[in-house]
Amino acid sequence: MAEANQTAAISDTKVLWRIIQITFRYKWSVIIAVIATFIAAGFQLAVPSLVGNAVDSALGLLGAQTVSSEDAQRALLHAAFLLLGVSVLRGIFTLIHNFNGEAIGHKLAYDLRQEFYNKLQVLSSSFHDQIHTGELITRGMLDLEGVRMFINTGLLRILLLLALICAGAWILISTDLVLGLLSLSFVPFVAWRSASARLKLRFLWFSFQDQMAVLGRIMDENLTGIKVVRAFGGEKHELAKYDSAADEAMDLSSARIKARVSSTTQMTFAYYLAMGLVLWVGGSRVIAGTITVGTLTEFLTFITILQLPVRQLGLVVNSVARASTCGGRLFAVLDIEPEISEKNHATPLSIKDRNVRFENVSFAYDSNDDTDTSFDARRPPALNDISFEVGRGKTLGIVGPPGSGKSTIAHLLIRHYDVIAGRITIDGQDIRTTTLDSLRSAVRVISQDPFLFTASLENNIAYGNPWVEEGEIRGSAAIAQIDGFIDGLNEGYQTLVGERGVSLSGGQKQRTAIARTAILAPAVLILDDSMAAIDAATENRIRQGFAPVMANAATIIISHRLSALYECDEIIVLEAGHIVERGSHSNLIFQQGRYAKLFSLQNKNSTEPERDRNQAAQGELE
Repeated sequence: MAEANQTAAISDTKVLWRIIQITFRYKWSVIIAVIATFIAAGFQLAVPSLVGNAVDSALGLLGAQTVSSEDAQRALLHAAFLLLGVSVLRGIFTLIHNFNGEAIGHKLAYDLRQEFYNKLQVLSSSFHDQIHTGELITRGMLDLEGVRMFINTGLLRILLLLALICAGAWILISTDLVLGLLSLSFVPFVAWRSASARLKLRFLWFSFQDQMAVLGRIMDENLTGIKVVRAFGGEKHELAKYDSAADEAMDLSSARIKARVSSTTQMTFAYYLAMGLVLWVGGSRVIAGTITVGTLTEFLTFITILQLPVRQLGLVVNSVARASTCGGRLFAVLDIEPEISEKNHATPLSIKDRNVRFENVSFAYDSNDDTDTSFDARRPPALNDISFEVGRGKTLGIVGPPGSGKSTIAHLLIRHYDVIAGRITIDGQDIRTTTLDSLRSAVRVISQDPFLFTASLENNIAYGNPWVEEGEIRGSAAIAQIDGFIDGLNEGYQTLVGERGVSLSGGQKQRTAIARTAILAPAVLILDDSMAAIDAATENRIRQGFAPVMANAATIIISHRLSALYECDEIIVLEAGHIVERGSHSNLIFQQGRYAKLFSLQNKNSTEPERDRNQAAQGELE
């Protein structure tokens, strides 16, 4: 346990130091805040001396018979105005300290927010496959807020407390050693309780942030799948699941508050105990005549000044524990190196013949075991020794049962993942040696379940090229056979699409995605079951409209519906990551293999519904 705590403390120190280093980006704000903190502490330390001198002066004047009441009153007013002036100056510099502390915190949050969001854009698909969106949202919001608050509620308050204790200790001990030590007797206990509370609070904050991430995941899944929840009457189950997770978060929050309050209460008790000792010993020495009443007042005033920092020390410890936990979770994402990245010597993809080649390509998705990254330790291969070629104006069809590796080909071609063996080239250039922007500008994928943004239809279609002319947007919509639908809407192309395109049918979403790709004239076009929700007649019209785009591109069509593959120059049949058949449609029918059986099932005259025939065909492939 001790070793674990020591490791945690080292980790805390690294995280906190990293946060402090980031604040150096705003050096002038930091300098002003630190100077203002020390000046405010200096004026605050002047108050006990002024009060003590005022008391001694008042007692001296009262004891003197030769001083008039006007002179005594004038002297007291002078001391009062001097004390008021010092307090006002302390307030001004405290204001400067607080303002700059908050400003630094918000600047820090802004920079970290940008870095975190930028990092999410470049992290590989394998990362996003393994972490939930709700977890990332929690880190990018709640954890970032914990880091932001550390500057003002943690770092600057620590500096203020250190200045008060260190400078005050020197002043008090130099004035009276015994009373000085008694005044500071609570400090060692407070330091010990702060250290132990920090470790406990760090653990509780870590658990609490993890539980908040669970709440985020539950809410994200519930809202994303709200129609499914309602369709299956799962509202009570979802509420119970959320309530259970919320109760755990509440318990952790309560434990965290109890730990902080308990620590603060014990520190406050030690503080008042020290004050009582000073009053008892100092009062005895005043009676004995060894010190003046003003000196005792000075010590008591100093302890009173420390009352607020001591009470706030619990908040400071909480802030430090939260910052180290939240910062560790945030930096854990920021420090990840993307698996898919550009090489230092990467060059833009040069498009000439638009020829795509898969040369003995093998690939497997990572398993959950991070200790062994060898090929044998991964999941069963999604692709194994795959080779094919498709050039400009040519079309390659791919068919196979679910899980055979069809969509993996599309993922590899746009480098969502990298091959384990073999290579993929476009016009002879290994795509791993080209820049990602140029590759993904040349290769466009239209998937079965396209994503639409909460924006107008016009913006969704023009997403790949926001500066395109309106005529081209309408032209691409006509190619996708969705122009008639859009023209029939009250707001036309300015119609707002709901979140994830929920206001559109499956076929309308697919046709919008097709229009979004048609407007870009890609060098390599991949249709990954992109017309599964579109009827055969509309699909045929889309293909006719798409003909000019496909004539200038290397096209790969992935489909379960064989009618989409009849005119392909070559068709490959995948099974368990292997190519089991290849050839043109007529050749594959002649071979009387799996493709021919699937063709027979999809085209036989039967009274069974088309859906049943498709399911039977899939069963035959499997």
